[in-house]
Amino acid sequence: MVTGLLRHIFTFGSLTFVSRILGLARDVIIAGVFGSGAQTDAFIVAFKIPNFMRRVTAEGAFSQAFVPVLTDYRTHHTHREVRDLVAYSAGSLGLALLIVSLLGMAGAPAVVSVFAPGFSDDPERFALTVDLLRVTFPYILFVSLVACAGAVLHTCNRFASFAFAPVLLNATMIAAALWATPWFEQPIMALAVAVAVAGVLQVLLQLPFLYREGLLVLPRPSLRHAGVRRVMRLMGPAVLGSSVMQINLLVDTILASFLITGSVSWLYFSDRLVEFPLGVFGIALGTVLLPRLSAEHASREPERFSRTLDWGLRLVVLIVAPATAGLIILAGPMLATLFQYGAFGPDDVAAASWSLAAYSLGLFGFVLVKVLTPGYFSREDMRTPVHCAVVAVAVNLVLSVTAVWWLHETPYGHVALAAATAVSATVNSALLFTGLYRRRVYRPEAGWLRLGAQVLVATAVMVGVLLYPALRLEAWLEAGVLTRVFALVAVVAVAAGTYFGTLYGLGVRPHQFREPPAG
Repeated sequence: MVTGLLRHIFTFGSLTFVSRILGLARDVIIAGVFGSGAQTDAFIVAFKIPNFMRRVTAEGAFSQAFVPVLTDYRTHHTHREVRDLVAYSAGSLGLALLIVSLLGMAGAPAVVSVFAPGFSDDPERFALTVDLLRVTFPYILFVSLVACAGAVLHTCNRFASFAFAPVLLNATMIAAALWATPWFEQPIMALAVAVAVAGVLQVLLQLPFLYREGLLVLPRPSLRHAGVRRVMRLMGPAVLGSSVMQINLLVDTILASFLITGSVSWLYFSDRLVEFPLGVFGIALGTVLLPRLSAEHASREPERFSRTLDWGLRLVVLIVAPATAGLIILAGPMLATLFQYGAFGPDDVAAASWSLAAYSLGLFGFVLVKVLTPGYFSREDMRTPVHCAVVAVAVNLVLSVTAVWWLHETPYGHVALAAATAVSATVNSALLFTGLYRRRVYRPEAGWLRLGAQVLVATAVMVGVLLYPALRLEAWLEAGVLTRVFALVAVVAVAAGTYFGTLYGLGVRPHQFREPPAG
């Protein structure tokens, strides 16, 4: 029976899976309707800017700083004091991001110049991006309130409504792409309007769940409240420490604007596929671990803390190893199946498959960062992740700028950008792991070498099974839609069966991954 942490991970992961499926459907429709040209590049930049800020401020720094403080309040304070903390924190966050949204809309040309400087050479694309950004920017306010509500609910071990919220975004964007484009002079504007509308819907979704927990309060800004000041003190360094991947992906977008047309879109669609296992598993695991680790730290239980972290890392090895191999081997077939429709042709599939393979090399790093940073944030240690993040961002900048300098006129510049991001994520995760290990915050349990060998053998067997269908890319490109979909589902199912069947044959059993008991 699935209980405790595993149940929460399954709930969060399964709802995220639905969201990611709709997200892939959304991207298939966008690729088919708009292709990989200037319109799509403009929207991707206009959508990424508020999305980036949301992940950095609300889902990143705010959530990572707020959950440990709120957990401590729930452990050592009255329910009224908890409600006050929620009200003042939500009000302060909302007011700050309202101001940011208004400034962003007013200064949209300057923002686009910073985030996509290469667009300045194309006045039409630049102007379209500015118009789209003015519509999408308020999304950061709404979705940040959603993230605040989600952080509150996570401390109550309620994960479903927050995990379901992106479904509303994807469904709204799909509807806009299919039916609303004729209403706009610039058809792509329908997607920008959909983003703003979806933000409001996501906020409304959280309200009944907050009410059920007795934590639906009227936001009231206050910087004098002790808990708010504590959250703000932790948020500063957490902005960078929790957001390295987003910063690196944004660097990719900025530098890709200097590359050949289509580079921004190829990187975007590649990132979308890497985000699938990262969101379904990595983010789900990190989200569920943070309140558990925070509670164990608040209760002063270092041994339980270490065992919980060890359990999470074993799940990472078990799941991410085959996911990485699968994304690399099946990059072409997956992109052909999901995106080769309408204006997104075989050349786009080939270009995006290389960047997908490059991004996938960093999947372990991406996921480990999501799992290891709660080991710091739950202990209210924000400085160490910042130091690791600065090194990782520096590595990415050096590699990315070098790549663009040498490859800006070739069809391989975007691949080098993806590879630089993967290297940066790996460096970041290695530094985070080393810090926890050296301080003896994390002490590995027995059995790691045996598990590593079992996973390596099982992954190798799975790769052997995947080679034949993966190498026949021409057949995937020429096949019909239904043939490609059914073939991809069958190949993935066979690969998963092969991997887990091999593990079972090597002696791996489900009880080995039973979660450690809670205090």
